[in-house]
Amino acid sequence: MTRYAEVIGDPIAQSKSPAIHGFWIEKLGIDADYRAHHVTSDELENYLAARRADDAWLGCNVTMPHKQAVMPLLDRIEPLARRVGAVNTIHRAGDGALVGRNTDVGGFLEPLRKRLADRHYFRMARVLGTGGAARAIVAGLAKEGFTLVLAGRDPEKASGILGELAEGEHHVAPLSHFAEATDFAFDDREGCCDLVVNASPLGMRGQSPLAFDWSHAPPGSIAYDIVTDPVETDFLKSARDAGFETIDGLSMLIGQAAAAFSHFFGGEAPRDHDDELRERLMV
Repeated sequence: MTRYAEVIGDPIAQSKSPAIHGFWIEKLGIDADYRAHHVTSDELENYLAARRADDAWLGCNVTMPHKQAVMPLLDRIEPLARRVGAVNTIHRAGDGALVGRNTDVGGFLEPLRKRLADRHYFRMARVLGTGGAARAIVAGLAKEGFTLVLAGRDPEKASGILGELAEGEHHVAPLSHFAEATDFAFDDREGCCDLVVNASPLGMRGQSPLAFDWSHAPPGSIAYDIVTDPVETDFLKSARDAGFETIDGLSMLIGQAAAAFSHFFGGEAPRDHDDELRERLMV
């Protein structure tokens, strides 16, 4: 009996998760498998019931549109996932219970850890988007002491997310605000940490482009795009052209997958092969 985990969603064909987990399984030489399984919203409850009865099933990653809908169907939900309001990883615990976790928060923060280990006078992030990924990002950045500007097409929705997930004084802006150039004179950013994060699907293959004018980014900002198809987005290209450091979506994707891998397979992902993994994912 080969143990396996999988990723579920609708659609699912575009998922890079089988390539990531398959790469690590291959490197470790373990007898296991990782698959993609197409599950519609109507099939979600029956899917979990069937997997409960499958002793070979170790768990699954959850992608759109099931990250919230799956929560009432689970036995336990870890506190961070409950706070964010989204589950992206389900694993079978030792007592057989299905446990929901959110590894998106840790995955997003992973490439920032070295910088966040430094002390800063001030931390500010402009986060573009108000979907499920944005919720995880807002929760993670708020915990790291960032003042947030959350931008979306619906400022009222953005305000609600901040009210739920971020204590303190934060700000809301319409997404269109950042599309036009500004002549705002930023103050001295020495000792500060500034992020501009695309937490939306804008710029993804088949989606509308993300309109962002880099005059809105303070000097020394880091541009972070969670989109993975394409990995090299116009948002990141324009950021580099404007002189900013960039982080691509594979960083978050690999980071959240590594956390899930340890829950599924009981060991750490072999992260010393990340460069080789990236090359595979870029093909």
